[in-house]
Amino acid sequence: MKYQLLKFVIIFTVPFSIILAQTSDNPWTIGLGANTVQIMDDSVESKFGLGPSVSIGRYLGAGFSIGANYGINKFDIDDINTDYTSVDAFLKFNVNSNKFSPYLIAGYGLSDFGKKLSLKGVFNSQGAGRTITGGVGFDILVSEKISLNIRSTYRFSEEKGTYKHLQHMVGFNYNFGQGDSDKDGVPDKKDSCPEEPGLKEFDGCPDTDGDKIPDNKDSCPEEFGAEIMNGCPDTDNDGVADNEDECPEQEGLVELNGCPDADGDGVADKDDECPKDAGEEDNKGCPWPDTDGDGVNDNIDACPEQAGSAENSGCPELSTEVVQTINELATKVNFAAGTDRIQGKTVMNSLNEIKKLLDQNPDGNLVIEGHTSSDGEADANLELSQLRAAAVKSFLVNLGVNSDRLKTEGYGEERPIQDNDTPEGRALNRRVQFRTEF
Repeated sequence: MKYQLLKFVIIFTVPFSIILAQTSDNPWTIGLGANTVQIMDDSVESKFGLGPSVSIGRYLGAGFSIGANYGINKFDIDDINTDYTSVDAFLKFNVNSNKFSPYLIAGYGLSDFGKKLSLKGVFNSQGAGRTITGGVGFDILVSEKISLNIRSTYRFSEEKGTYKHLQHMVGFNYNFGQGDSDKDGVPDKKDSCPEEPGLKEFDGCPDTDGDKIPDNKDSCPEEFGAEIMNGCPDTDNDGVADNEDECPEQEGLVELNGCPDADGDGVADKDDECPKDAGEEDNKGCPWPDTDGDGVNDNIDACPEQAGSAENSGCPELSTEVVQTINELATKVNFAAGTDRIQGKTVMNSLNEIKKLLDQNPDGNLVIEGHTSSDGEADANLELSQLRAAAVKSFLVNLGVNSDRLKTEGYGEERPIQDNDTPEGRALNRRVQFRTEF
């Protein structure tokens, strides 16, 4: 019988070399196979028999499974034909989840050796007994879901009409239960892209461009790129990915979005109207001109077409002597309290003399300052001082002075030149003064 059993196992196992155990990916299994029984009792003689078996199991985790097994057989015991039936529940532990997965199994059930009585039911025999089982086996997967199962168990039963015996089983299991919507071999539970067929190495996500970066992490999934570029190409190798590079075929600077800056002025060549001359961003990358040649560039030159001094913002200045003379004349330009009216022959003559000086010095500009005494409210005095300066400007313009040469400011009572506690002092404080500017 031992040789017949060995021959049976070899026939069923030699053709298969690919293996895989029941796992969480396919937690349910249904098995169909064949079993043979070997009686472990020297007082009887048994012969080899072969019968079908069926099983169902559920993977729990950490290598453990539970299940149930049912088998039938027909063989001779002391030349008496015996109908054998077994049914039991089992706990199974797979040592590993590699391609070849050995396991231990233990269970509890019934064994029936078919000694008939006039009873009804599945086990209508005095040869049926409660049975404790334990054994070893191997799970060998032929394909993703089909596995070969080889098992030997020792079945211990001491009830009347039963025998201690070995049961050897070989068969195929179908492992199932875990969905795979995109049919890529990665269960939905573990698939980061369950609706798109992908690769196991990327947890079920595709890599369309083959750059070893899965599409769900690839900023350019249809273009081969580097990991440092988040999967995007960098044609000009300037450290800026093509999809963010405003000049993808010209090596450039990161701070200029991948564009070059030949003159180093901070303006990308594509936006620089003077790419070979360092300039200013506000002037489209070009250096500011100095139209009047006074050393003050036009962008900060208040008088870009008139040569002047840097101290006077590029505008021409009246000499100190001329301004001093104008201010000496201005001492005669005073106002009555609370008015901005220009009146009196002396005032008008002084303003005519100032006009002549400006005609003689056509390149200079002036600021006319208006002032008041402390009579009245400060806000009203500030407004009055502005009106006095404007009145003087209007008078000079009417005499023929270019209005562009004159600017007005009012300071109210803030800058007295005499004591406001006396009538004389207040009269002198109601005045205008001149200074060069711009």
